[in-house]
Amino acid sequence: MFQILKNFFDFCSPDDKKRFYSSIGFSLLQAVFEALKIPAIACMIRALLAQNVTAQTCLICLGIMLVSIIGAGIVKSKATMLQTEGGYGTCAKKRMQLAEHLRYLPMGYYNDNSLGRILSVTTNTMQNLENVATRVVMLVCSGLLSTAVITVMILLFDWRIGLILCGELAVFFAINSGMMKTSAGMAKQKIEKDSALVEKVIEYIQGIAEVKAFRLTGQRSRELNQAIDENEHANSAMELKLIPYMTLQSFWLKAVGTVLVLASVLLHLNGSMDLLTCLIMIISSYLIYAQLDTAGKYSALLRTVDVSVRQAQEILATPQMDLSGAELTPAHYDLDAENIRFAYEQKTIIDGVSLHIPERTTTAIVGPSGGGKTTLTSLLSRFWDVDAGSVKLDGHDVREYSMDALMKNFSFVFQRVYLFADTVANNIRFGQPDAPMEQVIAAAKKACCHDFIMQLPDGYDTVIGEGGASLSGGEKQRISIARAIMKDAPVIVLDEATANVDPENEADLTRAIDALTKEKTIIMIAHRLKTVRNADQILVIDSGRIVQRGTHDELMQQEGIYRSFVESREEAASWRL
Repeated sequence: MFQILKNFFDFCSPDDKKRFYSSIGFSLLQAVFEALKIPAIACMIRALLAQNVTAQTCLICLGIMLVSIIGAGIVKSKATMLQTEGGYGTCAKKRMQLAEHLRYLPMGYYNDNSLGRILSVTTNTMQNLENVATRVVMLVCSGLLSTAVITVMILLFDWRIGLILCGELAVFFAINSGMMKTSAGMAKQKIEKDSALVEKVIEYIQGIAEVKAFRLTGQRSRELNQAIDENEHANSAMELKLIPYMTLQSFWLKAVGTVLVLASVLLHLNGSMDLLTCLIMIISSYLIYAQLDTAGKYSALLRTVDVSVRQAQEILATPQMDLSGAELTPAHYDLDAENIRFAYEQKTIIDGVSLHIPERTTTAIVGPSGGGKTTLTSLLSRFWDVDAGSVKLDGHDVREYSMDALMKNFSFVFQRVYLFADTVANNIRFGQPDAPMEQVIAAAKKACCHDFIMQLPDGYDTVIGEGGASLSGGEKQRISIARAIMKDAPVIVLDEATANVDPENEADLTRAIDALTKEKTIIMIAHRLKTVRNADQILVIDSGRIVQRGTHDELMQQEGIYRSFVESREEAASWRL
């Protein structure tokens, strides 16, 4: 229990840790105020036994009780405020820290780890810590502190009853330890089932079109329902396994009170304890039960808190790419790769590739699907780090740049565009949130999307759905190009940007790309002949190697993949219905 509490406090930021420690301090003070009820009661009982209850006696007892009640209320309010600020502050900062950490992880991490798990940690896990951890941690700490204070007072009144209480508390903590061990595995299973459920929900929603198209609604629903049932079973199993321990804890605490009462009465009857002390011990036994019962019941959830903390720490402990580079600004934008190699899950993807891309030229990368085209562009822009060899920008290894300094030089237009649930204007100015509206409109006009934006209900202030769901593929692509134009980076990476665009949008998209790539260093992955023909150099990638390189005319003179590629495209283009 105490190790879990320590892990939680270590997880907190320094400022929030101070808030929690201050809250514990106030909880201790609250326990002292609560314990003042014992002297107040003792004062009144003494007067009653002496048959000397006066107005002064009543006022003294009333004063002590008022100090106890008001003082406890004030410090409890302060403790609650501090723990609330600490809990929400910790989770807010950890969410930001997780987001910043995820930003600099290699892209391979997102292949190893499902979106569902990452999303579950950043949402469910953090929400557990917000709503459960803060309350549980402070209730357990408050209960333990109150019990400790009352135990000390009982020892001061009568050491014999105090020793009996200490022995009974040892049994209580042994039962609690068994409950904590049982909840350890169950808590981990619960968190895993939570993550699996989130993953299935995301998978079902994202693939709903394919599910309907292939008439698999029932099958996919069964898989989702199974995940829901397993999540329900994990939560129910955890509750059912902990109920016996919680019942035993509650029974034992009642037994503690009963034993203290019996011991006090017996000691009084044999003449070794006066009546006043006996009555105080009887009353104190009920105070012990109330405080410790709350701490015991909530302590079962500490394992869930511990697992949540560990899950967040696992992400934060994942090694980032080396970000210790300098804030370099290249004078030229030549890109070079020297014998680079890269493997993923023990499968070699890029094997001994060397290339030179002069600045302000266009390099087209073509080849069979799965040959390594996208991986090569990811290595050139340092989405991943090479396993061997080096990638250089302006003669400097890309690892010599800080990540932010390197990314300033690259703009990307992907085949699958992601737009955020925000206004059109904010999506365009995504990389420059403070850019004036005039600059946004100028970029939109260059990207040939101003006209259709003005036809939207609120123009540039129209809020588009998550992922750009309310726009067509061509419209999303042009907004993506406008975003890249706003960034105005010297190196442009086009990953099959026109692959899925209909003929009606293709002309606008082509003009938008021309506006984006003017006077830039261009690296494009393309399957369309017209986007490849005019490239300054063409690299043909197959099985992770460059098997051909040259201009369109040069490669057409050679037997190989490229000429077959062109001939098959020309043959397809000649088909008529």
